[in-house]
Amino acid sequence: MKTRLPLVIGAAALAGGLVLGACGSSDHGSMDMGGSSSDTTAAPVIPADAAFNATDVAFAQGMIPHHAQAIEMADMALAQSDDAQVKELATAIKAAQQPEIDQLTGWLQAWGQPVPDTTMGMDHSMDGMEGMMMSGMMSDADMDRLGSSTGTEFDRLWLEMMIQHHAGAISMAQDELSGGKYPDAKAMAQAIVTTQQDEINEMDAMLAAMPV
Repeated sequence: MKTRLPLVIGAAALAGGLVLGACGSSDHGSMDMGGSSSDTTAAPVIPADAAFNATDVAFAQGMIPHHAQAIEMADMALAQSDDAQVKELATAIKAAQQPEIDQLTGWLQAWGQPVPDTTMGMDHSMDGMEGMMMSGMMSDADMDRLGSSTGTEFDRLWLEMMIQHHAGAISMAQDELSGGKYPDAKAMAQAIVTTQQDEINEMDAMLAAMPV
């Protein structure tokens, strides 16, 4: 039976004006998805003596486009926000998640598994991704709404969406911790849980300090 780590997401993610569900308004939220622009919909072929398992593969294939979308959202904040604290957080998210994409890509290549196209995070499409572990992804409508927002409205919406996105990443990381085999992947998953929960707490405080 799986033992899940406790997930403490901020109240803003649950009570904020943005209603995204577990995975944005497109309701992708607790999907067990595992595909890519390559054919990753079939179960991975893994040697019995491999140092990794199917959960490790699903974690890597799911986290790559998930991180790519977080980087896209960070770039939007850097371009559109006038809030120094939002920009600082966006910079930190981008700096942390691109190296993780590179590491995840390297693992999949070493394991002989398909590598998702990082532009999946950019076009927000779930087509062809039926097997990938993903949650918290924003839909096209979510991203369009964010892109058309300005000022405080943008900052509030960005924080609400990023809290939801981080909560999804934590859920994915918990699945890896409970079912994965590859030590480095499990170490990354634990780092994601710790770092992104800290960022959720920070974003909750930022939202609470915003004018109503």
